[in-house]
Amino acid sequence: MKKISNVFYITIVLIILAVGYGVISPTQFESVTDTVKGTVSSVFGWYYMLLITFLLAISIFLIFSPYGRIRLGKDTDRPQFKTVTWIAMLFSAGMGIGLVFYGAAEPLSHYAISPATEVPNTDAAYKEAFRQTFFHYGIHVWALYGIVALALAYFQFRKEEPGLISATLKPIFGDKMNGPWGTVIDVLAVFATAFGVATSLGFGAVQINAGLHYLFGFELGIRTQFIIVSIVTVLFIYSAWSGLSRGIRYLSNTNLVLALALLGFVLILGPTLLIFDMFTDSIGGYLANLVNMSFRTSPLNESHREWLESWTIFYWAWWISWAPFVSMFIARISKGRTIREFMVGVLVAPALLSFIWFSAFGTTAIEIQRAGVTNLAASDTSLIVFQMFHSLPWSAITSGFAILLIASFFITSADSATFVLGMQSTYGSLTPSNPVKFVWGIIQSSIALILLSVGGLSALQNTIIIAALPFSFIILMMVVSLFKSLKKEEQTPRGTQTFNPPSLRNAKKQGGKE
Repeated sequence: MKKISNVFYITIVLIILAVGYGVISPTQFESVTDTVKGTVSSVFGWYYMLLITFLLAISIFLIFSPYGRIRLGKDTDRPQFKTVTWIAMLFSAGMGIGLVFYGAAEPLSHYAISPATEVPNTDAAYKEAFRQTFFHYGIHVWALYGIVALALAYFQFRKEEPGLISATLKPIFGDKMNGPWGTVIDVLAVFATAFGVATSLGFGAVQINAGLHYLFGFELGIRTQFIIVSIVTVLFIYSAWSGLSRGIRYLSNTNLVLALALLGFVLILGPTLLIFDMFTDSIGGYLANLVNMSFRTSPLNESHREWLESWTIFYWAWWISWAPFVSMFIARISKGRTIREFMVGVLVAPALLSFIWFSAFGTTAIEIQRAGVTNLAASDTSLIVFQMFHSLPWSAITSGFAILLIASFFITSADSATFVLGMQSTYGSLTPSNPVKFVWGIIQSSIALILLSVGGLSALQNTIIIAALPFSFIILMMVVSLFKSLKKEEQTPRGTQTFNPPSLRNAKKQGGKE
């Protein structure tokens, strides 16, 4: 068994305290966290907008800079996973259940319930709905994941540091990261990961339960959700136990196949031509309005500002809180790729898949709403996708595929998180022991079940978003640390460096100094 770090024990204590508070006083827990979350969103909204846009700018710079040639590992290393498998693993860990949960619901909400700036149920709201959805799931979020993952992979595989958040800050703070301050940073990352995935497990169980109730009349409530979580726990612990190259890889490929199959059903059975037209038009609208959306804070319009805090700023905080888990996993599967290859893959592939997904599901749902077939906008979020399928041919098949896909994403997110939590609590080990992964799997499921039973998932979600604020400052320090190390590598004298960017080679050819 790998040596367990203090991060494991400290985080366990914090989890017990937080969950205990949620159980003893769930109403107060939710009230307090909701107040703090609201304050953070209103006070730091401008900061989140600038931060995420800054990370996107840095990502684009790295793609076109000489640093793009640097390999995440030794110069002789090559990728462990094929590109298709790598993209499937990115997609599964980064989005997962959210795509099925909100694939139809979010565009529909922006169209019929609460558009960002337009009048509900209008053509203008229709177009804006997709621009905003693309914005929330597009290249901004993947730039965030990509930069954090890049720093982790660079220091882990090229500089041979432990796979820990704290290790990426050594160029700034040196050996202090081996002491208490490093522990604090790693505890924050593990805490956010454990609670973030527990929240996802809870919401996933609710949607699977809703789907089974809608299709087959299964009982709605904690009893059915307990059974769902228990079954999924056995499956994801088994997957995590079998290792990265077997269970997680196979599940990620399965996710991609199931997702493409379900997407194909919707493309064929839904308004096919309109889906492709909306996809194309929305890509143009998204790109044309990208700068404006990236910096919009609506300081003089209270209703628009409230929408931003409820949607965009909420999303940015939510993605930041997920960054420790998703980025650690992305880093772990990306050894051997160049920075350019890594950043292009992370930015483009998952975002493009998400755009196609939302175009298909969102357009279909909105057209059903416009036709008056079913008032989807009045439905519970967890049921919208199933009610949408009910209005299409072969509804039993598509709904069954949806439940399978949710379960598959459910399992993949949990086993990926279990693997990452094992790494973070065993000094960054690339192969955490099975007993440690087993314990983390049980802990995640227990958090989800306990808070489901007392109705505390919303409070837990608030807690994670609050934790995103301090972690955002760590992300900024990671960027500084990464560039400090890259600059040092570029300036290393020839003969001792492993990286020889074109600028230095050209300087030598021209007789310049290196």
